[in-house]
Amino acid sequence: MIEFSEKDLQQLDQKGISQEKVLKQMETFAEGIPYVRLDAAALVNEGISRFTSEEALENIEYFEEAHRTVSLLKFVPASGAASRMFKMLFNFLEEFNPDRETYSEYLQRTGDKDIQAFFEGRKRLPFNKIVENRIPSAKGDGGKDKFAYVQELMAEDRLNYGFYPKGLLPFHNYGSYAATPFEEHLKEAADYASSGKEAHLHFTISPQHEKMFQEELQRIEKRISAETATNFTVRYSFQRPATDTIAVTPENEPFRNQDGSLLFRPGGHGALIENLNEQEADLIFIKNIDNVAVPEVARKMGQSKKLLGGVLLKLQKKAFQYARILDEEHINGASLVEIKNFLEMELNVRFTENYSSFSIAQQLDILRDKINRPIRVCGMVKNEGEPGGGPFWIKDLRDNVSLQIVESAQVNLNDERQRAIFERASHFNPVDLVCGTKNHKGEKYNLLNFIDPRQGFISEKTKDGKALKALELPGLWNGAMAFWNTVFVEVPLLTFNPVKTVNDLLKPAHQVNKK
Repeated sequence: MIEFSEKDLQQLDQKGISQEKVLKQMETFAEGIPYVRLDAAALVNEGISRFTSEEALENIEYFEEAHRTVSLLKFVPASGAASRMFKMLFNFLEEFNPDRETYSEYLQRTGDKDIQAFFEGRKRLPFNKIVENRIPSAKGDGGKDKFAYVQELMAEDRLNYGFYPKGLLPFHNYGSYAATPFEEHLKEAADYASSGKEAHLHFTISPQHEKMFQEELQRIEKRISAETATNFTVRYSFQRPATDTIAVTPENEPFRNQDGSLLFRPGGHGALIENLNEQEADLIFIKNIDNVAVPEVARKMGQSKKLLGGVLLKLQKKAFQYARILDEEHINGASLVEIKNFLEMELNVRFTENYSSFSIAQQLDILRDKINRPIRVCGMVKNEGEPGGGPFWIKDLRDNVSLQIVESAQVNLNDERQRAIFERASHFNPVDLVCGTKNHKGEKYNLLNFIDPRQGFISEKTKDGKALKALELPGLWNGAMAFWNTVFVEVPLLTFNPVKTVNDLLKPAHQVNKK
């Protein structure tokens, strides 16, 4: 049993973390987190729905008509700085000394194709004019000029883009101005997440960036409202300190900072299930901050979002009807069969083999439990080598089968059968969800009741040169939604345009056609 000092208990109290919660996390470190057990890859017609053009249009039209009667929200995880996006530029500043070698010699020495592509395409980058206007040498092609260009972007006393939240960086060059992802999300919301010319958005951000987001909204809101004929309500929340997780030594003892305090680390995007749980909208679209595109692509992306929304509204309508029937005192056997078929065929729910041997009362309890859950409809794109989790059927410890989004780190790839299933996956997860988080009575589910805590991650890190183990909570669209009813729908690859590195801004989806 770990003994916490009075100082430790004060630290826990300040963060809003109970001693019991910390002890449970330490048990998790000691016991380890078992791998997810894959049963099969979800394929088209085997867990993934594929719609014809006519069927897709019918769902889009259904959404456009039916969504007027429900409240909509766009929820955008946007926490953190963009330092990883500029990693190669930080490396360039560290490894290249223009006083000691030429740029050509640097390329020969390092074979750095990423930095070569960056400079070859810099005229097409959305911030190029900003840099050139700030320093005349940015237009030059010598090694010192290139070094000065990157220094202007990254230095703390200059543009300092590595500090910026990714959502507030220039992404798309419209000639007279450069648009940020934040701005593009507002435009998207006006397209598919607005009702009555009102759009509501919620961004999860870091506290140190709140003022920057507020200033950006103030700067662009009037223009975007005029362009889209939409009024925007934008709110923000932070990842709570209470969702941080304790770090431990390799021996599973609490890891302590140099001042003797306990080390806590952010719990990952799975912590945002608490932020999502506070939202009151009937339909919630979830999309990452960097997955935006220029208008010609964004319009097609909007159609895909409406398709997912139409599928969800149809499913909800049926689920709510059946939930009301299950609330009645008298229900006939035919209705039980009909409801079970709906759950199996349309919500991908699986029942145990001995379900039919249960009494009517027991079957009713099972059906009520299965149907009274939040629903998520997730877009899935064909796997063409992009990183990301994928759709799979999994089995839990009791052999219950369910449809889940699974990351590679959750799978024992040293097991030949598990690896074979993982590699059979035909689609991957672009983080493209629409969620229904209320029941048939209009009451909001407590989303914290539908988390599988055994789907977290344990990773090895270092702090002050010392090894430690860190615990990441079940991912927002992984274990945090494990006990939701899940539907996967194939969507076009053009819906997936993330900017993981600065060179991704050179891709067509981020290049404005100025003709």
